[in-house]
Amino acid sequence: MRGTLFIISAPSGSGKGTLLRRLLSSVTKLGYSVSFTTRQPRPGEVHGRDYFFVERAEFEKLVGENGFIEWAEVHGNLYGTAREQVEK
Repeated sequence: MRGTLFIISAPSGSGKGTLLRRLLSSVTKLGYSVSFTTRQPRPGEVHGRDYFFVERAEFEKLVGENGFIEWAEVHGNLYGTAREQVEK
């Protein structure tokens, strides 16, 4: 199955979540890829909804297995987009 990949990227607090909620509620057949991170959850964040919160060793294992289509280190934490999430 092929589709169109849209990337929503902006600084923290810029409204990405609001934009995504509105899109997902109004556009049929649109999915959302939950990213992985090694940082600790913030108050109210839920594992599997906001991010997949994982230990650094697990993240690095996925990097070694080519499990991310992209990843980066930001302020000492790792963030990545899992290949499996996007392919779903």
